[in-house]
Amino acid sequence: MIKQLLRKTKIFQLIKLLLFPGIDLHTRCRYKILPKYFLKGDITTLDAGCGNGCLAYAAYKNGNNVTWVSFEDALIERNRDFYNFLNVDSNRLCFKIPNLYKVEELGCKFDQTICSETLEHIKDDKQIIKSFYNILNAKCVLHLCCPYSLHPEHCRGRVNELEDGGHVRDAYTQESYEELLKSNGFKIVEYVGIGSPILVTLDNFIRSISSTFGELFFMPFSLYVKCVKK
Repeated sequence: MIKQLLRKTKIFQLIKLLLFPGIDLHTRCRYKILPKYFLKGDITTLDAGCGNGCLAYAAYKNGNNVTWVSFEDALIERNRDFYNFLNVDSNRLCFKIPNLYKVEELGCKFDQTICSETLEHIKDDKQIIKSFYNILNAKCVLHLCCPYSLHPEHCRGRVNELEDGGHVRDAYTQESYEELLKSNGFKIVEYVGIGSPILVTLDNFIRSISSTFGELFFMPFSLYVKCVKK
C-alpha cells in the first residue's frame, strides 16, 4: 500500500522522468534505436506487450494514435499514472488489458504493430503472428524485437517451456524469424542487431556490403525485424 501511494506522488514521477526510459541498459538501447523505424503521422499503432510503455510513448510522439496492451493490471496502472503525469492525450494513448491471445477481440485494425521483447514469452507464437496479420491494415508494418537466441545470455536449450512469465524458447535467429513470419503472410524488409549503438552500426555496415554472411557473428543481444504484409 505504501509503495502504491509513493508511486502516485509527483516526486516519484519526477525521478521516473529523470531516469526515463529506465535504468536497464537494454531498454534504453531499444528506446534509442527502434523508434527510428516507426511510422510517423496520424496512424493507428498497437504496442503488444507494452512493458513500461516507452515504445508506445515514442510512437505517440511520432503523432500516432496508440493502443497499448498488457495482461498485467499493476503495470498498466503504473504506466497510466506516469503518462498522465506527462499530460499525454488519453484519446491518443489508451490502455487495454487483454491477453495477447485475444488481441483480435479488440475489434480494431491498425496501421502499425510493435511487439518488443514479448514473443519469446508466448508459447503459440504462430497464433500471435497470425493475429497480428489479421489486425493490420494492408501495406502496413509489424515491428518485432526479440532476444537473439544464439547470444550466450539466451542460448540455454529452451524449446517448449511452460508459459509462466519466463522465456518459453531461447528466442529467434534470422532463419527462425523467416520461417515464422513468411508462413503467416509477412515479408521481412529489414534486420537490425540490437545491443549497443556500436553493434548496430557494425550490423548495418555488414549488411550493406554483403548478403552472404548468414547469421550475425558478433552476437547482438536482440534482433529486430521490420515486416510488411506480402
